[in-house]
Amino acid sequence: MENQQDIIRVSIVEDNSFIRDSLEKLIRDSAGLEMVGAFDSGEAAVISLPELSPDIVLMDIDMGRMDGIEAVRILKVKCPNMLFIMCTIYEDNDKIFNALRAGACGYILKKGTPDEIVSAIRNAFKGGAPMSGEIASKVVASFRTPAPVNNVEMEVLTHRESEILEHLVRGQLYKEIASLLDISQETVRKHVYHIYKKLHVNNRVEAFHKYYGSNNKE
Repeated sequence: MENQQDIIRVSIVEDNSFIRDSLEKLIRDSAGLEMVGAFDSGEAAVISLPELSPDIVLMDIDMGRMDGIEAVRILKVKCPNMLFIMCTIYEDNDKIFNALRAGACGYILKKGTPDEIVSAIRNAFKGGAPMSGEIASKVVASFRTPAPVNNVEMEVLTHRESEILEHLVRGQLYKEIASLLDISQETVRKHVYHIYKKLHVNNRVEAFHKYYGSNNKE
């Protein structure tokens, strides 16, 4: 059971009133989560979220004049510590990777169960990168493309480093990766350190952006 210091403050940005109300009820009824604002547009979110300062924002994508991806891009500059989970119906690669490049830490589908949505919020709060199964499969598939030979800024990742980066992208924590690969958490930490150093990044989201962007240029 979460104690007071573990309360996760959540905001929702969703233009469909039925879905927005359903998500609000889910947050209010879930132990350890607190609703701190719901908005029906990207414009309203950009204005109000910096002041509310939630821990997690569930962000829709298709919302009219300013979509969720643009809202995340703007808000990450204003509030770099705010965490954004895209919650959408879209499964196409462009929207997935544009959202992650904009600064989202996770990408889940609205058709997910209430438990999956709540689990994604808690996972992100703990430092994970939650993704629906279908989305994670698309993201992991992107790692199968060999790195371009003309990219001289990045060193090539070893097989083990690539394997660990795939698990990071799936949103798994160090202890989960250690258990899956039958290695210690400290070994995972060392590999992650080397991954970040090779890619010249500071966290898993930046690592994903750098690695995917380099492997998928047109």
